[in-house]
Amino acid sequence: MTDERRARERAKAAELTALRAALDAEHAAVYGYGVVGGKVHEDRRGEARAAHDAHRARRDAWQRAVRDLGGDPVPAAPGYALPFPVADTGSAVRLAAQLEDRLAGVYADLVRASQGARRRSAVDALREAAVRAARWRGGSVAFPGLAERSAGPGGSPAPRASR
Repeated sequence: MTDERRARERAKAAELTALRAALDAEHAAVYGYGVVGGKVHEDRRGEARAAHDAHRARRDAWQRAVRDLGGDPVPAAPGYALPFPVADTGSAVRLAAQLEDRLAGVYADLVRASQGARRRSAVDALREAAVRAARWRGGSVAFPGLAERSAGPGGSPAPRASR
């Protein structure tokens, strides 16, 4: 195998790993927005529904992309552990912002690992996550997608699969 071919195979494997991480994060976001929608005040319920729908569509797109690269899509977990109790509007809004922050970090990784149309899709996903996070939080961060890196080795708390 030539060096060029090995490099292409490594790049494909890195992209597939980043896509699987994006898919897994979208599964968690879909679950998390189900919780957010049930607890957020009615004046923000439409925003939660729109985000839920957007994440379902993005999840479906990443499933297709994983298959296109020859991989098996990661299935959703039966449930996800929330980073804190979500009992009211305030905690639901905080969860929504954290979901989007986590997604921004995952999408920054996908931007780095991908090329062409898939990279443009990852950039769009990163931008959308950053905008949604700013709306939920009421303000933005300097470098969306990098903020969770400063939270330490585990990143920012967000739903994790409880398999």
